Amino acid sequence: MSIDRLDLWIVILALGAGSFLLRFTFLGLVGDRQMPDWVLRHLRYTAVAVLPALVAPMVIWPSATGGSLDPARLSAAVVTLLSGYLTKKPLLAILLGAATLYLGLYLAG
Repeated sequence: MSIDRLDLWIVILALGAGSFLLRFTFLGLVGDRQMPDWVLRHLRYTAVAVLPALVAPMVIWPSATGGSLDPARLSAAVVTLLSGYLTKKPLLAILLGAATLYLGLYLAG
């Protein structure tokens, strides 16, 4: 399916303007003021919420398997989650999850 060039540029410019306005709201308008403690507390969890939101669809509906649940990816996600929770070391959790994924894919053939 092809998209019209004008429609494509309208979408690109609208997304660029929206992205700029979202960033400008925090940096330009609020950037020189002290934020309340409750806002800072909530902003602290943004990165923690974004990463699972990006990874979860790749675990539950991986395109490599045609969208069906895969035991290798599911076990890698569980190992990553548990090792991160128990050790509180993100790099170790990522490495253990990657090792589990590659081992699971190797064993599955």
